[in-house]
Amino acid sequence: MMSQHYKAALMATAMSALFIFHGPARADDTADEIRLLKAQLRKLEEKVSEQARKQKETQVQIRAVAAQPAPQAPPPGSPYGNIGVAIAPLGGAPQQGLTATQSAVRGLPEVGSPSLYINGVSITPGGFLALESVFRNRFVGADIGTPYQNIPYYNNRVGYSNEFRFSARQSRASLLVQGNVSPTLHLAGYGEFDFLGAAQTANSNESNSFNLRIRHLYATADEDYFGAHLLAGQTWSLLTMNSKGIIPRKEDIPLSIDAQYVPGFAWARQPQIRLVKDFDQTFWAGISVENPQTTFGCSSTTSGAVVTNNCTTVSPYVAGVLPSSLTYNAPSVGGGLFNSVNTLSLNHVPDVIGKLAWDPNLGDRSIHMEGFGIFRDFYSQVYNNNQDVAGWGVGGSILVPVVPKTLDLQFSGMTGRGIGRYGSAQLPDVSFNWNGTISPLPETMLLAGAVWHALPQLDIYTYAGEEFQKPSYSNLVSSTGVVSVYGNGNPLYNNLGCSTEAATTTAVTPTCTGNIKLIRQFTAGFWDKLYDGPFGSLRAGLQYSFTQKYSFAGIGGAAKTEDSAFLTSLRYYPF
Repeated sequence: MMSQHYKAALMATAMSALFIFHGPARADDTADEIRLLKAQLRKLEEKVSEQARKQKETQVQIRAVAAQPAPQAPPPGSPYGNIGVAIAPLGGAPQQGLTATQSAVRGLPEVGSPSLYINGVSITPGGFLALESVFRNRFVGADIGTPYQNIPYYNNRVGYSNEFRFSARQSRASLLVQGNVSPTLHLAGYGEFDFLGAAQTANSNESNSFNLRIRHLYATADEDYFGAHLLAGQTWSLLTMNSKGIIPRKEDIPLSIDAQYVPGFAWARQPQIRLVKDFDQTFWAGISVENPQTTFGCSSTTSGAVVTNNCTTVSPYVAGVLPSSLTYNAPSVGGGLFNSVNTLSLNHVPDVIGKLAWDPNLGDRSIHMEGFGIFRDFYSQVYNNNQDVAGWGVGGSILVPVVPKTLDLQFSGMTGRGIGRYGSAQLPDVSFNWNGTISPLPETMLLAGAVWHALPQLDIYTYAGEEFQKPSYSNLVSSTGVVSVYGNGNPLYNNLGCSTEAATTTAVTPTCTGNIKLIRQFTAGFWDKLYDGPFGSLRAGLQYSFTQKYSFAGIGGAAKTEDSAFLTSLRYYPF
């Protein structure tokens, strides 16, 4: 705007001069004067551009300095002298609304947290100690995270039993290290760990639960002048919704106690490399390349040279026999640093995710909107022929503070083919056609939520979400009339035993294929800050959830089940 005013003034001056001296001057003198004025105009434009550039650099430096805590001198008699060791609050702009609640409940290092400064580098601990409990009215056999796809149908005897557990394993420890190379270039590293890993659950499907269980472990580089942000390491997938921009540790994670969160929530925590560009920290564009893994529906069983699809059928139909050379996953080799009991899918191309985000201001409200797309590649071999099948997904979210600092509403969704591993319900990514080729499964995830900051110390939340798939199957009729069935959601699969409880005289569970079509949940809860003072803070949480699971219709109809759960949490935040 400033440069435009300069240009207008200069042009007016030039035209006035030409008008005044036009009469007595000769044509060649007039041309010389015009060239001279144009040259002077170019020089002034260059000065204005240089001044605008320096002004922008100054503004960036002012913001960077303002974000730093006031320096504190070492205490009198400190042996560190001028080395520059001090304890001070972590600097930065204070967080508000849902972002502040997220940081507090998740135990993230936040503005004001006590930090150790060594030569300008801040080291900030975070995390919490937790004692939590879960009561389920149907036995699932799980800790504080619910594997929703394993909620038993009525044919499973254990499903008629309740389940109660105490757990301290969601306790977390984190460390944030930050330093400024210059007023505009910032480096940081963040690590966060908990105790929810177990040998058999250590896989790359969604949460990457390797022991010591790494939740997050990554480094970032942020350049303010260019608005460029680089991240490398393990953290939330780029498609995970944010509460502001595309910034690490500002993700919009459901506030639930359940470590598997809410069906309909799209997420993963996995290794990646991410590049983000911000435009005045209002519009954001990012791309990431992330670790791949495939989950399978109706996976196969191999006996000799016969590879059979695992989904059950009832006469006169038979379980489809897949090509004997079908290869789509393999167990980890000894010394491969993976659990040798688990299998690894044959992915050879990373998942690629792109995302756009916008943070417009509407009066006194700052709204967050985003949209993303994902490309996936699924790989298998049949008769030594490599097969690549593409998967994809699109989605987005919106977060609106309906009443600023009091009530936040949000909605998110994702749809595509082969996206199951990115949902909390963990429905499969793919199944198989009769010829052994991979068939990505169509799926949609939806989530709505509300968070009410009722009091400064009390936050109340509620979420409703679901994940559902469409069938993908094929049948093959032999020359003798035998019908072989394949795929996911095939109406010829056997569901006759899904609603029949096992007899008391036998341990055999009645047959129920029960390919999952839909998992939905309603949940509500609160977090109450019981203490906040010089010795840290103490927070209590209570959550209730009601979950439903439905299968595709098969012979005998569709199967269904449900589960009610109560969860409690008592968390102490030392920092």
